Amino acid sequence: MLSFYHQPYSASRYPVLARNGMVCTGNNLASSAGLQILREGGNAVDAAIATAAALTVVEPTANGLGSDAFAIVWYRDRLYGLNSSGRAPMALSPEALREQGLTSMPMYGWTPVTVPGAPKAWSALSERFGRLPFAQVLAPAIAYARDGYPVAPETARMWKRALRNYQRQNDPAFAEWFRTFTVGGKAPEPGQLVLQPEQADSLEEIAETGSQSFYSGRLAEQMEKDSLEHGGYLRKDDLESHTAQWVEPVSIPYRGYDVWELPPNGQGMVALMALNILKEFPFSQPDELLFHHQFEAIKMAFADGLHQITDPRYLRTDLQSLLSPEYGRLRAGEITESAREPGIFAPPKSGTVYLCTADAEGNMVSFIQSNYMGFGSGVVVKGTGIALQNRGYDFSLDPQHVNVLAPGKKTYHTIIPGFLTKGGKAVGPFGVMGGYMQPQGHVQVIMNLVDFHLNPQQALDAPRWQWIKGREFQVEHGFDADIARRLQARGHQIQVNLDPASFGRGQMILRMENGTLVGGCESRTDSAIASW
Repeated sequence: MLSFYHQPYSASRYPVLARNGMVCTGNNLASSAGLQILREGGNAVDAAIATAAALTVVEPTANGLGSDAFAIVWYRDRLYGLNSSGRAPMALSPEALREQGLTSMPMYGWTPVTVPGAPKAWSALSERFGRLPFAQVLAPAIAYARDGYPVAPETARMWKRALRNYQRQNDPAFAEWFRTFTVGGKAPEPGQLVLQPEQADSLEEIAETGSQSFYSGRLAEQMEKDSLEHGGYLRKDDLESHTAQWVEPVSIPYRGYDVWELPPNGQGMVALMALNILKEFPFSQPDELLFHHQFEAIKMAFADGLHQITDPRYLRTDLQSLLSPEYGRLRAGEITESAREPGIFAPPKSGTVYLCTADAEGNMVSFIQSNYMGFGSGVVVKGTGIALQNRGYDFSLDPQHVNVLAPGKKTYHTIIPGFLTKGGKAVGPFGVMGGYMQPQGHVQVIMNLVDFHLNPQQALDAPRWQWIKGREFQVEHGFDADIARRLQARGHQIQVNLDPASFGRGQMILRMENGTLVGGCESRTDSAIASW
């Protein structure tokens, strides 16, 4: 399956090989935290929790204690899914927003804040699969926050972008963000040491109480207090009612493998729907024909997914039908030689961290958490270092839309962990961060891996594309110019985007038949693999 030497995309690095354990993230310090826990006797789940907690400290530009989280866990030869996305506050409704004169969900501030799910995901994973005490697993993150850490280059760049963005907002609720995440009113430079003592205190409370303080204790009370002060809708009752839900992952067969995602309210089905279409065609090389079919398939999958995906309690159809062979054949038959417009959709920007872990016993974890759009809502709870997400922004106020806002409802969610198996055995976890780029990244990485037999690093390094809206696509620097011109001749509108962060940030670990772990990490950001 894996090619370690053939490099058709001029990939810059070989994959990393190890035997006893591996942690892949977008930050070397977070990867080291996971490896530390593995060396202390923890398993892949312990390492994933430690890494996720550390990422809230060392990469606050994409996630925080106020994030949501999802996971796919391979544990003792079985696959498990965890959905710890939060619901809309019970006081938040379309009627309440219309009374304020709003016709759509705001992007920032307290209004789009939904219940954070990440801390509960950590404790739920620890209780079910963890080997080490929860407090021990969170210790590396607490140390980074308490003692300080040097900011990575790409993180520093995204920090400056967030600062410019929040400086344009006129909302007193942002004051705590500036106090917590700027130094003298400025974003930190690469290599600059940053301390987060208040976040360290919050992490210690989460560690000591198994996340109870966050949902029903002092931290929950502080979140409600701040929400009331700034006209927000989040209440302690909303936090107390949050549960991390164990769900069954969904899959499609793809050329001898099974590709796994989580069911709604996440958008993992979009990736599966696209692959379900694409498996109807043979591809021998990454040429114009391949990309044309990928472009058309992803547009179809998004058109159907955005029309159907929401909180599973509010679904209007059986989404399993969208993963059927009949669906794939039907949609594949609609692809012509020219570009078509199944619908127009303009995805917002994003902020997400993905990580994957593996241990010597065969356990593997695909884990993702996010504040959305960088730091999220721009709201930081006073005195806690808790940066809250703005996932409610994806709700519609149109009463006819499947994802219309309702009290206690989960919204369409962009963050998705992926997993690959073959013959009932684990091949490994994979993920690509980046809002609505995520299912597009999953499709491209899996096809690079399965169709063209690239190793994980090559599969991640290959030049990517991204659907924007209508027939408009962006390609990154390094995408074949001749192929791009040929795609334009088919009616696709192609633009080159020189910002590599726009095309997602991925990680992957695969296990070979002899037990060797093969890891790839994102060359577009501050990525690192820790292994032993």
